[in-house]
Amino acid sequence: MKTQFVRLAVAAVAAVALVAGSTVAKAQQPKDIVDTAVAAGSFKTLAAALQAAGLIETLKGTGPFTVFAPTDAAFAKLPKGTVEDLLKPENKAKLIAILTYHVVPGSVMAAQVVTMNGKEAKTVNGQSVKIVVKGGTVTVDGAKVVTTDIKASNGVIHVIDSVILPK
Repeated sequence: MKTQFVRLAVAAVAAVALVAGSTVAKAQQPKDIVDTAVAAGSFKTLAAALQAAGLIETLKGTGPFTVFAPTDAAFAKLPKGTVEDLLKPENKAKLIAILTYHVVPGSVMAAQVVTMNGKEAKTVNGQSVKIVVKGGTVTVDGAKVVTTDIKASNGVIHVIDSVILPK
């Protein structure tokens, strides 16, 4: 009887440990690109634009995606009224074109980007962005990359200081 009780107690402890371990593992898994950007707190305008464009679910999808994410400060550099105008339903197609211009298929880490000086990367929009590496600084269509390799469950985010616009 005592042996059976000890086995039962060991099994119970093992089961609790297994459940706790899986809960911790789930808590430690990286968030998707959208949730990662929202959690950072400096991408409120980008999140609102993704919502208005109907792209939230896409960027929560499997991916992988590389997103050159403009901060709220980057959006603030646009001429007054531009963001508000883009968020109007009648400008949804233009907004989608701009936002998808910030996304490259695949997961491209900074170590790879710095080897792409003078090259172009095709965006989800269909057009290409030009990568320039000079003096340790990387720019994408003239926007400076200020933070790199923010990993998400479905890709990577590189923060840029300006909104880039398709041609």
